[in-house]
Amino acid sequence: MKKIAFVLVIFTLMACSSTRFVDSWKNREIAVFSPQKLLVMGMTENLTARKIFEEELKEQFINRGINAYESSVAIDQSFTTSKRSEEEIESMKEKLLQEGFDAVVITAVVGIDDKTIRRSGYYTFGYNWWYRFGPYFFRFQDVYYTPDYYEDYKVFHIETSIYNIKGDEDKSLVWVGTFDITDPVNITSTVDDYVARIVKQLEREQLISSL
Repeated sequence: MKKIAFVLVIFTLMACSSTRFVDSWKNREIAVFSPQKLLVMGMTENLTARKIFEEELKEQFINRGINAYESSVAIDQSFTTSKRSEEEIESMKEKLLQEGFDAVVITAVVGIDDKTIRRSGYYTFGYNWWYRFGPYFFRFQDVYYTPDYYEDYKVFHIETSIYNIKGDEDKSLVWVGTFDITDPVNITSTVDDYVARIVKQLEREQLISSL
């Protein structure tokens, strides 16, 4: 029984990823997504994370024959660090159109949840202690007397949306995908994982070609 449990845990850990796909929506009126000039934008004040993310996602589009650029090419980095009026955003959009951009991929954190999990290290398989009160109480009293029995972590809800900024404003949304990132620690590995998930989903929904 213990050997089976160990194998199950190993496979679970191998399958785990910090990023999980939640849901997506695709504009069915758009048969083919083929932008002439695509802007990749990450909305975050962490300039390091933004730079790494935009570079990596841009390269994924370029590898598939899509002419893509980082947001720093056309938009000042300070633009997304403070709230902007609708007029300012519309002016920014017009600037992008003048520079030949016809599509934008924008990613933003739309929510953060604080979670708590019980440390699984306290649990071991076996049935003898299930049937008697004393052994059961002895085994699980750590719930009260061990400070780190529970672990807190955060889940970040992320959305990536693709817009056609050249067409009808009411029909400009091409695709939107929602993902959850659990307790990110390392920027590079988190970005690698998230970009891989975005690309995989876009391939599945035939918005970009597979390599």
